[in-house]
Amino acid sequence: MQVKKVLTYGGIAFVAYYLLARPADAADAVKGAFDTMFNAADSLAQFVNNLS
Repeated sequence: MQVKKVLTYGGIAFVAYYLLARPADAADAVKGAFDTMFNAADSLAQFVNNLS
């Protein structure tokens, strides 16, 4: 259980450092993640529409 806490806090610290050190890159990463999510949802909607 201790390892899980260390990894969680380490991950949070890494994200915080990344946001502070490279905010433009962090924004691009978030934008890319949202674009991927919206593209996947659109593809799923097209699939469902083509079923009928």
